[in-house]
Amino acid sequence: MHSPSLAAVLWDMDGTLVDTEPYWMAAETPLVESFGGTWSHEQALGLVGLGLEDSARIFQDAGVRMGVREIIDHLTDEVMRQLAVTGVPFRPGARELLRDLRDRGIKTALVTMSMRRMATTVVDLIDFDAFDVVIAGDDATRPKPFPDPYLQACEVLGVAPSQTVAIEDSPNGLRSAVASGASVIGVPLMVSLAGAGAHTIWESLEGRTAADVEAFHVARLARGAARA
Repeated sequence: MHSPSLAAVLWDMDGTLVDTEPYWMAAETPLVESFGGTWSHEQALGLVGLGLEDSARIFQDAGVRMGVREIIDHLTDEVMRQLAVTGVPFRPGARELLRDLRDRGIKTALVTMSMRRMATTVVDLIDFDAFDVVIAGDDATRPKPFPDPYLQACEVLGVAPSQTVAIEDSPNGLRSAVASGASVIGVPLMVSLAGAGAHTIWESLEGRTAADVEAFHVARLARGAARA
């Protein structure tokens, strides 16, 4: 049994569950260069956790003469091609924590700005029933950093955001999750999470269990009650 205060854990995908950010970056540079532009590592880092439509407009500003949907489809195809070759690159401890949550009967949702077809590909490659709900970039009413994707996941799960923990690796994702009312764990990867509002920072998910997530959530609720 798990604590009744924790109803669900909401997972970001790229950079949190799976280390696909290098795949996105490997797809971005050739795209910009094919139109005679340049693309720096710093520019790529600025897109981490950003909605794909917003990212596509930034590529247009960088000289990519393609429509927003064309850019999204091109990049998604490239990342999926890399996944097909290399498999799913889980972040350390992520798969094990996800499995422990499922074994404990805690609901889970995947909340990603990647397209549903890519999210589905990743989920289908997991060798157990990993998620109750998937909210993808083409499902969200507004992208991260707006709270909509997390609120939509909570609505489908039938839980209040205050009953959930979200796990994120990017400032945009953290802002989205915090604004939804979830308790939020930041697990940094490629960019600093300083000042983005995470309620705690875990340097890695390796060795973390469902009990750790529950303990964090209970402690945060207790701090909130004490302040009230």
